[in-house]
Amino acid sequence: MKRRQRLAAIVAGAATAVAAALSTGFLLGPTAGAQEDVTAQAQALWTNPNTGAARWVAQNPNDWRASMIRDRIAETPAGTWFTQYNPTGGIAAQVAAVVDGAAAAGAAPTMVVYGIPNRDCGGHSGGGAPDHPSYRRWVDQIANEIDGPAYIIIEPDILAHDCHSAAERAEINASLSYAAQKLNAADPAAKVYLDAGNSAWLTAAEAGRRLQAAGIQYADGFALNVSNYRTTDEATAYAQQIRGIVGTSKGAVIDTSRNGNGPLNPPNPNDWCDPPGRAIGKFPTTATGVTGIDAYLWIKLPGEADGCAGSAGQFIPDLAYQLANNAGSGWPGQVEPTDPVTSPTSSPTGNPTTGGPGACTVHIDVVSTWNGGWQGKVSMTPAQAVNGWTVKWTWPSGQAVTSSWNTQLTSSGANVTAKDVGWNASVAAGQTKELFGFVASGSAADMDVPC
Repeated sequence: MKRRQRLAAIVAGAATAVAAALSTGFLLGPTAGAQEDVTAQAQALWTNPNTGAARWVAQNPNDWRASMIRDRIAETPAGTWFTQYNPTGGIAAQVAAVVDGAAAAGAAPTMVVYGIPNRDCGGHSGGGAPDHPSYRRWVDQIANEIDGPAYIIIEPDILAHDCHSAAERAEINASLSYAAQKLNAADPAAKVYLDAGNSAWLTAAEAGRRLQAAGIQYADGFALNVSNYRTTDEATAYAQQIRGIVGTSKGAVIDTSRNGNGPLNPPNPNDWCDPPGRAIGKFPTTATGVTGIDAYLWIKLPGEADGCAGSAGQFIPDLAYQLANNAGSGWPGQVEPTDPVTSPTSSPTGNPTTGGPGACTVHIDVVSTWNGGWQGKVSMTPAQAVNGWTVKWTWPSGQAVTSSWNTQLTSSGANVTAKDVGWNASVAAGQTKELFGFVASGSAADMDVPC
């Protein structure tokens, strides 16, 4: 039986959304609402505290990689994968733990149902239920525990793979249709997406055909780029082509967990399997500002191997660190293209910290606005090098920060204090550097604040 207190917890969570913001990736990612005339409405996304990244950080707090992995991966909302047919304690208990944890935080989990027979064509991630009747009973158990908002992705890669006979494909399509119907009926707040591979795998026409055969009519839409590296722009264009085939009432979610640098160029036969030089991508958000794109999600967990750097799903700290570090100092915001990368031309006098001698300016810029809220970014230009900063300001007319990223931010009434998070503490002399971003309620405020 479903436990309706989960819904009550979500309602209660909305009342304490500001407190939950940093632990749930609350509201908007840093690029949300950037398109004009798009009203940004967003669902809080849940950060699972029990991912491989989170466990590793907790066990290795003094490791030189820990702060980067914590700040950019472990504390970012990402998918929880259900991969075992008969896990210890049962699949229902696994799902209930996620649903209850998300409800307590007033947020929606990203959930990946990954147990269909002969998944991954027996490759690195092979396995699944022993047969299709068993798989459908497994789906029933998952659906029985869904209670409240969730983003549910069904069976990554199964539609795009071509290792199946016609009879097997028919059985797969029947099971996917069953899963879409069952999970979508579990709760009206849950959104269900059939995976359709990525833009380098199937043509849009073929992806649309396979989605239609697999029951896209029973789902809210389709998922793209799961565990892959195609750029968000490429995936978005591909999604719009598919929507033109399956119907524009269907939305898409795009996995941005590892596509910050796009795919290998030129590609090689293993460009899907832990390729070097990749980076985490857009911060997860359900307010993309793009018609037909329901969310940017981290479906694959960064740092968990594809099967080349380690066994599929194994958390590898070096892999996680490289993905996080390769995103650059401006992640997850936009790095100003005119930012000079300079070094001090002479040794500074005094201690090189915020508030030291010489001119220093800090500015709040408005990135985007919508009814009742706005997104801002804070940049600093110091005359002398800064190593560790604290920025304070007072809102002029009732504004309030509802979420932030790349900073330790506290508010007391109209007064705001923001501090660096370690990896972004340094600003070179003469450099204009974006320090952090935030989402706020009230009227937008473009203003200078003290250094």
